[in-house]
Amino acid sequence: MKVCILASGSSGNCIFVGSRQERVLIDAGLSARETTRRLEQINVPVSIISAVCLTHEHSDHVAGLAALHQRHGIRLFANSGTIEAVRRNVKLHHLQWQTFSTGEPFQIGDLTFDPFPVSHDAYEPVGFIVTCGNTRLGIVTDIGASTHLVREHLRHCQALIVESNHDEYLLSGAKRPWVLKQRIAGRQGHLSNAHAAQMVAEIATPALRQVFLCHISQECNRPELALKEVKSYLARHGLKDIQVKLTFADQISEIWTDEQI
Repeated sequence: MKVCILASGSSGNCIFVGSRQERVLIDAGLSARETTRRLEQINVPVSIISAVCLTHEHSDHVAGLAALHQRHGIRLFANSGTIEAVRRNVKLHHLQWQTFSTGEPFQIGDLTFDPFPVSHDAYEPVGFIVTCGNTRLGIVTDIGASTHLVREHLRHCQALIVESNHDEYLLSGAKRPWVLKQRIAGRQGHLSNAHAAQMVAEIATPALRQVFLCHISQECNRPELALKEVKSYLARHGLKDIQVKLTFADQISEIWTDEQI
């Protein structure tokens, strides 16, 4: 399995997951042109992308859907709640979908996708466990609370892509409406650095080697704060060997490749 976060943040989210047989995107929040450009940076032509799997319908996850589908014939996968929400956008109502059911795994070539419910203010948001052979990747990009169900799904992964949206102190002092701050910090909002660190430490097993921190707020967080808080928390809990890396809105992340391949 080869993984690269092409973009992560409120301006756009897109994750590349590749195997020997398939190349898939999780979300399509960049324009098709920018998606193509960033894929080229990892030597992947957009013409071999076989599918986009959506976590939810928010604009920073769907901006490139129509162009990728229409220009390149890329298949679109989502659950019924997300499809219904996307179709409310007049520019996206005509798209053709393949529907999966939350809680029921589905196959795209040699990749197995296990969608599970997460707590976020969308119609039917999901995280994914993506499996190829013995390799498990866990993805939770927008999540307000670390529920028991989420934690059980994320156990036994070799790599995780986990939201680390805000620093609680910076959020409290941000020049944002109080209602918006409450939404971000609430159970339907976004995970803080502290909560991301606690969740990773709780679900970590000896298999876990790589954690990517995603959806880092530009106003209410700092990349160095997120990285320091998560790494320090893991080290205090005897997990200092887990690699923790950042993701970015304006550039691709480091590439993670399963060492078994």
